[in-house]
Amino acid sequence: MPIDQHLLVVFTLTTIVAMITPGPDMLFVLGCGLRGGARAGLLATAGVITGDAIYIAVAAGGLAALLTAAPVAFTVVRIVGAAYLIYLGVQLIRRRKDGQADELVTGNGLSGRRAYANGLVSTMANPQTITFTVAFLPQFVDPGLGPVWIQFAILGAVVIVLEFVADGTVGVLAGRIGGWLRGSKKMRRRVDAATGSIFIGLGVALAAEN
Repeated sequence: MPIDQHLLVVFTLTTIVAMITPGPDMLFVLGCGLRGGARAGLLATAGVITGDAIYIAVAAGGLAALLTAAPVAFTVVRIVGAAYLIYLGVQLIRRRKDGQADELVTGNGLSGRRAYANGLVSTMANPQTITFTVAFLPQFVDPGLGPVWIQFAILGAVVIVLEFVADGTVGVLAGRIGGWLRGSKKMRRRVDAATGSIFIGLGVALAAEN
């Protein structure tokens, strides 16, 4: 294997600690699970890891330096993503109470397609994601051991698997709890308000990120 075994173990253990520590992605998946059920939680997780995979591919291709060299462009992406999350939160809180589904929901929950897309937007707008791929992953890459892109692929696969397990578990558990809470209209409104507040909080946090 074209990667140092000791470094791979250290990387895996460090990544596990990072994944089980609640962060923006996990909170977002939690909100999607509460709102749309286990399926929405899993699809939100899929969106998050798709964003991770894109950034890992960018870093492996050597384009990550270009992103960090253009802080204005990256700031625009971050602000747009933050505004979108805040918009989603406001829409959930103000959702019509006449029982009709709007563009955010199908039936009583967040649609799977929307959950996936929102998960992708959430992680792509998160500065911690690009910081992780630019500053953290390269520390475990040794050009002397083989092709750099293969090493990035191995490390990226570890990240994706661990994140799917961690966030996916949160999404499924939140979905089951949310399914019980959505049993009454009163609780659905509370779930909407709680999920909307999570989205708004994440949006504000992203917007304030330096």
